[in-house]
Amino acid sequence: MAARRKTHRKPAPTRVDVAWRVRRRPLADALVRRAVRAAAVAGGRGSAWFSVVFVSDLELARLHAEWLDDPTVTDVITFDLGDEPGGPVGELFVSVDRARAIAAERGGSEARELALYVVHGVLHLCGHDDHADGARRRMRREERRVLAELGYAHEGELYF
Repeated sequence: MAARRKTHRKPAPTRVDVAWRVRRRPLADALVRRAVRAAAVAGGRGSAWFSVVFVSDLELARLHAEWLDDPTVTDVITFDLGDEPGGPVGELFVSVDRARAIAAERGGSEARELALYVVHGVLHLCGHDDHADGARRRMRREERRVLAELGYAHEGELYF
């Protein structure tokens, strides 16, 4: 009798939808997808589906006010949509304007700043938290590791 070979099914790769609601695209869609996938794997959701929408400060402030009752400008907002089949498990809305301003302030690159916001948002959707000191340190360490994996040099501390 012939022995059966064990087959190991690889999990489905992370699906990433990218949309731009601004004219400027300082980060290529392929790099956005790489950032999402790397952060999702790091966060233990390597086969999930995410949607990333790049917006202006004005649009993100509107969403911030509508959903979190805070009208101030921010860098990234995430929405956990659950694990229902047939749609993304999470949406990220990322401010291109904020990335440009913060990168200029810090002397870093806008592309790296946007990648940081994407990684940060995906890690939140994977269960990371940055409110308590210990959790924040772990999240920052994971952000730096993922950014290094993506080829972004460390440009100082990560602020949120």
